[in-house]
Amino acid sequence: MSYRYYGKNIRPFTAICDCNFGRKVIYTNKRKITEDNIVEELNKALTIHRQNAREIDYLERYYRGDQPILYRKKVNRPEVNNKVPINLAYLVVERKTAEMFAEPMQYVLRGTDDSKSEEVTQLNVIMETENKHECDIERKRWGAMSGTSYLFVGKDETTGEVDALDESDFMLSTEDPRLTFVVYYSNGKPAFSCQIREDEDGKEFYFCYSNSMWFEIAEGKIRDSGINGNGYIPVIEYPNNSRRLSDIEITMGISDAINVLTSDRVNGIEQFVSAWVKFVNCEIDKEKFEQMRLAGALVVKSNNGSDNKADVDVMSNELNQTEGQVVFNDLFEKFLSIQGLANRQDNTGGDTGAAVSLRNGHYDAELRTAINEPIWIKSERMALKIILYKLKVKKKFTLMPSDIEIHINHNKLDNMLVKAEVLKILLDAGVYYKRAIKTVDMFSDPELVASESATRMELLYPDTVSQQNTQQIEEVV
Repeated sequence: MSYRYYGKNIRPFTAICDCNFGRKVIYTNKRKITEDNIVEELNKALTIHRQNAREIDYLERYYRGDQPILYRKKVNRPEVNNKVPINLAYLVVERKTAEMFAEPMQYVLRGTDDSKSEEVTQLNVIMETENKHECDIERKRWGAMSGTSYLFVGKDETTGEVDALDESDFMLSTEDPRLTFVVYYSNGKPAFSCQIREDEDGKEFYFCYSNSMWFEIAEGKIRDSGINGNGYIPVIEYPNNSRRLSDIEITMGISDAINVLTSDRVNGIEQFVSAWVKFVNCEIDKEKFEQMRLAGALVVKSNNGSDNKADVDVMSNELNQTEGQVVFNDLFEKFLSIQGLANRQDNTGGDTGAAVSLRNGHYDAELRTAINEPIWIKSERMALKIILYKLKVKKKFTLMPSDIEIHINHNKLDNMLVKAEVLKILLDAGVYYKRAIKTVDMFSDPELVASESATRMELLYPDTVSQQNTQQIEEVV
């Protein structure tokens, strides 16, 4: 298949991407994709995609630990050649993924319609049963690794008695970006998608969707096609950022330098421990030397009496580990700063929690996550349109995409006391309780919390103001 083994990561990434960082977006100049031009446009797109796939394959292997330091060769003392990869790529991918999707993403109703509120709660439950959270995690992991990721909203083709237990007729899957791509019109709208597959004989074929048709293409010909009755492309691209840059590649030079530095420091220690023995003005055979080394002492004679005095010494010149640590710390700090990751410095005393958050980069990490959320939400809205359309057909949903706010949840334990106080202030000020619950961001599923608390909240904070309450308010004023 097109992403098949390109070789180990012996060369640096710049040799693979030719310093063209970020995955290239594929465009078509056609106004409409039809059966007359799909094969030609697919062949053009595959040329670009194969280069993207080659880069993605390198980055995925790098994430798993296949890094250039493992293939380093030494000319001087080649027997002392430690290869120690510090897998910062794994660190950054997992941290970025956890920052955005440690908590499941939730859909929240925009407005106060109770009937639609029930549908939103049901939508969240259906997404949970379809393992949406797992798809989001894997998709974000692919995005951080490769620069882009894809979601496929397909038809649920399970058969048997379990069909009766399925609450939806769709399935969600995260697609491998080495085997999937979307081609766009010049205005940025998706023109068609392509999923690369293998048949029973191991031969490659391509499954393509446009808004109106689907095509199965093999060996440069359309071997099957049909009407795409849904009227949408079921493959949605989720770019990691506007340039489709991988989080790994933006600091790969620092990662490689840290790998070299760490390996050389270990080499320096090993060379110091196993230093050469230097003999001056004396001769000794190998067998006698081995015997004396076991005894822990050396006895040698000068070659020519007092004129050429014999001397035996250990050749050692230890690497300055302190200076090496300074360089390591400098590189690692730059790595964290570029990635927008928080460090793990200890509290030196006297700092408040907010001060520690600012100093150690936690606040910056939250901002970095926040500026990438709109890009993700844009793609999520495209997927939501497809899902709501399917639910409208099967379950008679009345929800529209504009009725829903998409909440990407972060750590709900931060500043719990402050959030609780703000919630109480908003409620006492007369803010509608559903809006107050959504605003403070205390709960992973604010819609469910509002629904469960409805009876008590409406008793404590009624929607309508009676004549008696009006008189009381006037008296207070």
